[in-house]
Amino acid sequence: MVMYNAFLALIVVAIAYVIGEWISEITHAWVPSILVTSIIFLIGYWTIFPNSIAEDSGLIDFAGKIAVLMFITHIGTVISLKQLIEQWKTVVICLVGLLGMVALCWFICPLLIDKTLMIAGLPPLTGGVVAALTMQSAAKEAGLETAAVFAIAMYSVQGLAGYPITAVCLHKEGRKLLKEWRSGELNLSQEEIDKMKSVGLTAIANDNDIKKLLPPVPEKFNTPVFIIAKVAFSVWLSTIVGQIIPQVPTIVWCLIISVILTKIGILDTSSLSRANTYTIFMFAAMLSVFAGLKNCTPSMLLSIIIPMIIMIVIGVLGMGIAAFVISKILKMSFPLAFANGLTALYGFPCDAIITESTCNALTEDPDERGYLMSKMFPSMVVGGFVTVTITSVLFAGYFATLL
Repeated sequence: MVMYNAFLALIVVAIAYVIGEWISEITHAWVPSILVTSIIFLIGYWTIFPNSIAEDSGLIDFAGKIAVLMFITHIGTVISLKQLIEQWKTVVICLVGLLGMVALCWFICPLLIDKTLMIAGLPPLTGGVVAALTMQSAAKEAGLETAAVFAIAMYSVQGLAGYPITAVCLHKEGRKLLKEWRSGELNLSQEEIDKMKSVGLTAIANDNDIKKLLPPVPEKFNTPVFIIAKVAFSVWLSTIVGQIIPQVPTIVWCLIISVILTKIGILDTSSLSRANTYTIFMFAAMLSVFAGLKNCTPSMLLSIIIPMIIMIVIGVLGMGIAAFVISKILKMSFPLAFANGLTALYGFPCDAIITESTCNALTEDPDERGYLMSKMFPSMVVGGFVTVTITSVLFAGYFATLL
């Protein structure tokens, strides 16, 4: 087709993304932008989108080599070391929630669907693409073609269930937090309020107000390209450490090392936002998520949709029960605990974007928004890394031996 080239592909995927943003804005984030864009891509792949449209835009290669790891490193520059340490309860909640999901599926699903499908689909349900590909490969080696398809289909559509439930949980938590804030009983200092405003993907904190080990680079020398170079240095260092200690994925090292380098003063707080490049990195990272939907054909979805719905419902129910119990033990809010666990259904960067869009929808006051973000954003991001990046890979390694 003469008219079709990289620019037309970029226009189409950008419009699909923007429609999601508009609908999220109109519905005050009750309908997450990611859900809308996922549906557009899914229908598009079934109808008029070339299967290679995301790749044709040029952003997938950029995302795979650069954008995703740079974006994750940016997350480390907006979460303080103190906040990361404070999220130990999130780690516990996510682990318990995943165990609840696995346990209920393990005992109930074989009564309703083929056990082979349950084994192949459970690791992708608890996490991301690595778990899905691991189970797909194991199923193919065992000669179980339907199970191999089931693993990829589960990964492709699980977010469609996770997005709306998470939106409900975060809205409920956000309204409760706003009630606390507006009661006037928190008695926060202006310094504490200012720090809260610096939390979030797009926030730009004032480095002069944050204690670091090294003095800041003068603004006239700290140009956007220099900031990007420093972020790239952090990613490079993370890849080296990831090769030395392969037991921990590079994606996790990007988060850990960027938090440390930000505390030292090598990285700027809110690096990509400060360099005015946040949007393009985020867009490319998200496009890599939507591109995964091209493998979910209508025939594939129709052949396994009933077992998939059964697994998702039972899995989410198991996670909800476990999250409720552990949230009471740890004295945490159940809606936030459940939302943390649900990050298993979509992971990063969707968890961060849903949280920020919800906070933006609940209030236009910068102080209130900062308070919401400080309470919900760090735990949601950490939750996504625990569920998708780490735990699901371990589950997949074990479940692959059962096929």
